[in-house]
Amino acid sequence: AFMASKANRLKSEEGEEKEKTKKPKGSKGRFKSFRSFLADERTHKIGGLVLLLLSFFLLVAFTSNLFTWKDDQAIAGADSPWQLLFKNDLQVENWLGKIGAIVSLQFINHWFGICAFVFPFLLFLTGVRILFEVTLLPFGKTIRYSFFGIIWLSAFLGYIFHSSSLLVLAGGYGYQLSQSLTNLLGFIGAGALLVFTFVGFLVVAFNIPFKRKLEEMIESPEPALDVEPIKENIELINVMKTDEPPRTIELELGNEEEPEEEEEIEEEPVDEEEAEEPTVEVPEEGVVMEIEPVAEDEVAGEITSDDLVQALGEYDPTLDLSGYQYPTLDLLENYGEKKIEVNKEELEANKNKIVETLSHYNIAIDKIKATIGPTVTLFEIVPQAGVRISKIKNLEDDIALSLSALGIRIIAPIPGKGTIGIEVPNQKPEIVPMKTVLASEKFVNSDYELPIALGKTISNEVYVADLAKMPHLLMAGATGQGKSVGLNAVLVSLLYKKHPAQVKFILVDPKKVELTLFKTIERHFLAKLPGEAEAIITDTKKVVNTLNSLCIEMDQRYDLLKDAQVRNIKEYNTKFISRKLNPNNGHKFLPYIILVVDEFADLIMTAGKEIETPIARLAQLARAIGIHLIIATQRPSVNIITGTIKANFPARLAFRVTSKIDSRTILDAGGADQLIGRGDMLLSTGADVIRLQCAFVDTPEVDRITAFIGSQRGYSDAHLLPEYVDESGEGSKEFDPDDRDPLFEEAAQIIVQHQQGSASLLQRRLKLGYNRAGRIIDQLEAAKIIGHFEGSKAREVLIKDPMTLEQILLGLRNRES
Repeated sequence: AFMASKANRLKSEEGEEKEKTKKPKGSKGRFKSFRSFLADERTHKIGGLVLLLLSFFLLVAFTSNLFTWKDDQAIAGADSPWQLLFKNDLQVENWLGKIGAIVSLQFINHWFGICAFVFPFLLFLTGVRILFEVTLLPFGKTIRYSFFGIIWLSAFLGYIFHSSSLLVLAGGYGYQLSQSLTNLLGFIGAGALLVFTFVGFLVVAFNIPFKRKLEEMIESPEPALDVEPIKENIELINVMKTDEPPRTIELELGNEEEPEEEEEIEEEPVDEEEAEEPTVEVPEEGVVMEIEPVAEDEVAGEITSDDLVQALGEYDPTLDLSGYQYPTLDLLENYGEKKIEVNKEELEANKNKIVETLSHYNIAIDKIKATIGPTVTLFEIVPQAGVRISKIKNLEDDIALSLSALGIRIIAPIPGKGTIGIEVPNQKPEIVPMKTVLASEKFVNSDYELPIALGKTISNEVYVADLAKMPHLLMAGATGQGKSVGLNAVLVSLLYKKHPAQVKFILVDPKKVELTLFKTIERHFLAKLPGEAEAIITDTKKVVNTLNSLCIEMDQRYDLLKDAQVRNIKEYNTKFISRKLNPNNGHKFLPYIILVVDEFADLIMTAGKEIETPIARLAQLARAIGIHLIIATQRPSVNIITGTIKANFPARLAFRVTSKIDSRTILDAGGADQLIGRGDMLLSTGADVIRLQCAFVDTPEVDRITAFIGSQRGYSDAHLLPEYVDESGEGSKEFDPDDRDPLFEEAAQIIVQHQQGSASLLQRRLKLGYNRAGRIIDQLEAAKIIGHFEGSKAREVLIKDPMTLEQILLGLRNRES
């Protein structure tokens, strides 16, 4: 009986399962099946084929109707042509039989006339778009223009041929519409309305410049050669479109398939003089007709950024190195294959010692929990009510003595948890390999602008920070505690995530040995001053020039942001990629620039204020335009890390130091003196202080990564910074007409027009180097056109109007002659 009841129960359960798996009935189920039918890819393909077939059918039928419409219409009689279907004894002349004759007579004779040929054209475009996923023409714009053309042209043909045998070209609709307009407005009024609607359509669709057309007619009554301004303007953008989708980095363990390198496409150089003054030779001997080029601003007004994006696609900054391959994870070592785990005996012994030590001072505990990290274990305790936190905090040395451990750190309380933390070093610390950090999902799927993988937290979570949000990083610690490894971890993170077109490094290495490995990637990722042989800076004088050059770069970038009416580099690059900024006005894609200083103390001791002043200026202002600073020092004293520098470095990374004073200098709090070294560090991002174990990347790993990148095709040279001229080293500013620059007068006109006396303005407008622009500025000062040098401010323009300037220039010409 028990077995029978069990069998019945199983059968009932099976029945219930079958009922549940049955397809839902009723309107809901039919609606779902209909939606799935419409969403099916096969339905789309069949629909596309049907539309192509219809377009072919209509085209053949309409074409045949041009020759056979009289015979077919006579057979159909005065009534509707649909009666042909029911007369089996009648034969039609259309190439596609009765259906072709009926459709043709309806569309052409009764409706839209010759304009009906637009319908097979639209069906063809739609079918190709659905079947092949190819858009031959802008779909929405084509639909709108086509329907306007059908309505207007049929009415216009009806108006023109209202009493002619060619009225069939207008169709019945065109004839009726033209007759209605003629009855309402008269023959002349109907014609004026048709002309007005056509001109209005051209203005709305193509924004015809009537003023320029009128000027051309007045100036040159002879037939002028047609120049394509839109095409000319597109060529000025000087970009190439590629069908390759933007490359995104995907890091996986093991070897990755290496993408094939694309062929390098080189554009032929265009002579600027020929581009500015195009001439067309006429076959007659000795006759050359010059065509005045269209003004740049007017051409830009005829074409929008959406048209450029549609014609050329979005600007791709990685196109110059489209075959660039990101480093693979197999270049890194996996030091964590033999993972060291803290055994339960060690945890239990440490817990008992902590509880025993606290009990000696009459501190009772309600709860204790352990979190095992790579190098330290965090014990979280909840004391009984009434116990003062400061009492536990003062027992730091006693707990360290009872545990016989170095670097006991008490966090009282842990922010956001309501517990007290005691960090105890593990007897056998674990190495955090860079390979595991870069392979983590948190880093691979990071959408940060400048992601840097620093290591793992005390709870074994990968910690990834955004350098763009920091926005600068100050690293300090005693000798041999992991600063150089930390710098390598930051640089390697960016090399694995960013393309050479997106980020550039300025490496300052006074010790001359720490950053030399990155010399291999000079033509990919490094930036330097023009004319310098080495991209990695070791000489203090060159450091001063580089920092001042970086300040010039900062000022120039802020001018570009001002012209583009954006607030930061991300908005600017987004606007440039969508082709809303004209490169002919000096705009360009701006890569992030990261200044890395390995030993800051040596620079301060050598150069002092010459180093501190530009560093402080960059730290205060450069965050918005994509220039970020990473400064490391092994001497965290107040005369090295001054208040001005600390105020602009909210993100600080402290390795182990020898005294509490040094810890407070770096973090404004203690704790760095309790670290255990070898990559153990504290990261302060403002309010929170996080303990991390730095990811370990060894010198051979960095060597393999840089060799992998350096072996690929790179740019012709490193990224060049603006030229810097020391103002204090200028010679005599006495004006000499014989040495006047050929662009002096043009530069003077630009300065007076904009009322801004800066070398950066001349650089952008005249496309000059900084040295030549600086010399022209000196000549303008000597000619009393602009005022004296006033630091970072633009010079005062002494001439306020072009007429006065012309008089001064005329006097200079007479003096020269």
